[in-house]
Amino acid sequence: MKFSLPLAAVALALSATLASAHGFKLGSLTIGHPWSRATPAGAKVGGGYLTIENTGSAPDRLVSVSAPFAGRAEIHEMALKDGIMTMRPLEKGVDVAPGAKVEFKPGGYHIMFMDLKQQLKQGETLKGTLTFEKAGSVDVEFKVDSIAAKGSTEGEHKGH
Repeated sequence: MKFSLPLAAVALALSATLASAHGFKLGSLTIGHPWSRATPAGAKVGGGYLTIENTGSAPDRLVSVSAPFAGRAEIHEMALKDGIMTMRPLEKGVDVAPGAKVEFKPGGYHIMFMDLKQQLKQGETLKGTLTFEKAGSVDVEFKVDSIAAKGSTEGEHKGH
């Protein structure tokens, strides 16, 4: 038996599979492409990046992150203040307003994986859990990119 599909249909099916491979849903929240940079051997910290989109009518807040490959994970923000780049933990988490999309990226909001239990190696997929104030918890997978990835969850990582 032989099947024939138009190339456009095959491309559409593949793109839907790829998009769903890096998107996670929890109620009205969509978590897009969680990723991390590879770390050098012996490194004790790593960073996590993703997007959170709230398509609902009520605000929510990312309040914590856990990852079995790290002793602890914290939500951080980097910001330029008086010409100096600062980084601080956000102990109350990050708000996600209704209709808004929040991007965790290098140089901004990010997740700090601390006390790493293993090296983060390019090509790996590592499990983690995001906990929101109202929506609850969702398991996600962080795709480990190259150590030099500059990325935007919307840019160079879009095709993963």
